[in-house]
Amino acid sequence: MDDSDYNDSNRAFLQAFLARGSLTFEDAKPILAAIFSVQEQKEVAIEDVTVEDLNSYITAANTIISPLDFEIRSTFDQRSRTRIYALVNTTSDALTQLATTYSADEIAFVKRVLDAMFESKNTMRCEAMCIKGIEAINTCAKSGESQRRESTQGGPSKSELSMKDAERMLGKMVEEGWFERSAKGFLSLTPRALMELRGWLMETYNEEADDDGDGVERIKFCHACKEIVTVVGVGHNLHFPPAQWLIAGTRVNVVPGSNVDVDSMTDWTGKDFVGEKAITTSEGYLQGKRRSGAGGGRASNGQSQRRNRREAHDSASDAG
Repeated sequence: MDDSDYNDSNRAFLQAFLARGSLTFEDAKPILAAIFSVQEQKEVAIEDVTVEDLNSYITAANTIISPLDFEIRSTFDQRSRTRIYALVNTTSDALTQLATTYSADEIAFVKRVLDAMFESKNTMRCEAMCIKGIEAINTCAKSGESQRRESTQGGPSKSELSMKDAERMLGKMVEEGWFERSAKGFLSLTPRALMELRGWLMETYNEEADDDGDGVERIKFCHACKEIVTVVGVGHNLHFPPAQWLIAGTRVNVVPGSNVDVDSMTDWTGKDFVGEKAITTSEGYLQGKRRSGAGGGRASNGQSQRRNRREAHDSASDAG
């Protein structure tokens, strides 16, 4: 693109994007409509903005920011399948960038939360890759695995972050769009964070096969869209099973041209989940919820019985 082709409308779009860090098409429509209205000196309706318009402005922006080692990339939200566009640093991972803003102890805490997500909460039996807020805070008392990694990498041997500071740090990570918190209180990486941390996650948590062919693949990719899988029902490294590709629960064919060998795959059981549901649909979690409910009832009954005994005692005292 020639400099003459890059005008004030492009600059206004890029400035709006930089202010937000990430956008969906629905987020971008009113921004582009306002830009077009000024540019054309007449009101342009939001519904007249197209995806092609957005792609054109993103292409122009990438031409300008690529020499600065930035790029606007896109991925799908694994839950809603909404495409998300985010500004990504192409030469350094997000944790390196955060190190310029936060202290070494704060970065060490974030790394331990990620260890919990992708090691403790990512096993053959339960591929959750998410963590409750209180569990994340408790990672201040780091695991032996984290200690060994930090020792090997020359990192700090002990966190100086208090639990209150850890809670505050989690809030910042959610506010800045690195972590997202579900309705049930589970923390996981946002689509933007998965894009930014893609290389670092693979390097940190995957282990190449040795001479015996043994390796560890904690970070898995969807065979169809080629993005990291951390959410939804998956039976064979697909965000959705072969007959449920577009929307979970809706039986449609795999997207043509996705290079997925459907014939080699087994039917999804409808019970094997990746992400939060790997925890919330487990028998242990459901039993805990049932016990919690029953316990509340017992406590209430116990309180009622004690109150009745006190009232009977008081009545007997008054009668005496």
